Amino acid sequence: MSQSRNTIGLGGQILFILCAVLIIDTLTAAAALGPSVIGWWGLTLLAFVVPYALIATELGTAYPADGGLYDWVKRAFGDKMAARTSWLYWINVGLWMPAVYILFAGMASELFDLELSLAAQVGLCILLTWLTVWFCNVAVDIGVGISKVGALLKMVVILALGIAGFLYAKEHGMANELTWQSMLPSFEGGVGFLPAIIYNLLGLELVACLGRDLKDPVRSMPKAMLLASLAIALLYVFGTLGILAALPVDQVGLVAGLTDALKILFAALPYGQFWVMGLGILGLLTLISNMVSWTMGSSRAAAESAQAGELPALLGYRHRRLGTPVGANCLTGLVSTAVILCYGLLASSNDELFWTVFAFSSTVFLLPYLLMFAAFLRLRLKDARHPRPFPLPASRPLAWLLTGCSLSFILGALLLFIFPQLAEGIIDWQESGPLLLGLGLTLLLGEALIHRRLGRTAQPELARHTAG
Repeated sequence: MSQSRNTIGLGGQILFILCAVLIIDTLTAAAALGPSVIGWWGLTLLAFVVPYALIATELGTAYPADGGLYDWVKRAFGDKMAARTSWLYWINVGLWMPAVYILFAGMASELFDLELSLAAQVGLCILLTWLTVWFCNVAVDIGVGISKVGALLKMVVILALGIAGFLYAKEHGMANELTWQSMLPSFEGGVGFLPAIIYNLLGLELVACLGRDLKDPVRSMPKAMLLASLAIALLYVFGTLGILAALPVDQVGLVAGLTDALKILFAALPYGQFWVMGLGILGLLTLISNMVSWTMGSSRAAAESAQAGELPALLGYRHRRLGTPVGANCLTGLVSTAVILCYGLLASSNDELFWTVFAFSSTVFLLPYLLMFAAFLRLRLKDARHPRPFPLPASRPLAWLLTGCSLSFILGALLLFIFPQLAEGIIDWQESGPLLLGLGLTLLLGEALIHRRLGRTAQPELARHTAG
């Protein structure tokens, strides 16, 4: 049965946000920055997450709707820009899902000492993709339940990493030297992985896509976003320290790094193999729960846009009894399947395949946030009299400053995803060219679909006006 309206309370919202934002698939990418990642976490949390959470809270409580970010952009900039937003917000999940399940295949192979061929890993990724689609199609309460369990499992894995890391350091010393100097933000080392920090902190607004299913959203959503933000910040720093305690920076692998860290941290403990296996399996399950959360939110936004006549009608198809966005969910699965088959033919290693797909999907993922922050300012000017139950506590100049900070972080992450060696003054077109080509094709396909769809819906309107 489908979940009835207004039944997701504060606890459920916090767990949903934690499941969406708290991800372990790029925790090792952040740790690859070395000890300076701690300073980067602190700077990012203060200058980006705080204004981002306040902006998302104001928008989510002032304009609650299933479309979330899509609905805010639509109110601010109209149908076309809203359609572009929902297209990017939706398509990125299909592009990102392969990276997550590539990581799943690599972690499973390392954890169970399997020698999976590339073809076997691609097959496993496709199987997990359609399992995710099935979970999202069954019912809202199933998806939310998986998100809640996933959030708890993520907290268990990250807390275990942090605690074991400190115990390991006490016994064997830190694998990386942690001093006040080394923990300051720095552009040395693996700066190409810096945008992974921004990426790891996005998704607070996703809970707004469940607008009509939230219990008293005006009161509960602000608390959920702020409490979840605090918990996420502490957990990320704690988990990163655990990885850095066990692995020297030059040994942190993007795919097997988490499993390697677990093996080192728990090897000497009683029942060490049991702990490694148990936490590794929990880590694998969190990857599935993460994709369920994101597919649920992005598909709802796409379905609302399609039902408004802005995206292809198939994206708007919902299950007659359950109301789940079956069309958008299944198309997400098809996109994911196509991407994993395509990139599986091109990559020579797991790490390369993971980062290539991840960087490509992330550039698409970040673009809607530029529009979201711009929509916040636009609605402040355009719709100033609209009731705002939880307004950002700032004057107009300060609101502009906070929004500018958020936009700067998003733009910086975009540039480093596309040009990872930009801080060193190097642009490798062999690496960046295919990514830019993929981004351009994604944008062009979206424009073609939106133009065709809006053109069709405009014709009946024009005929009615002409007849009148």
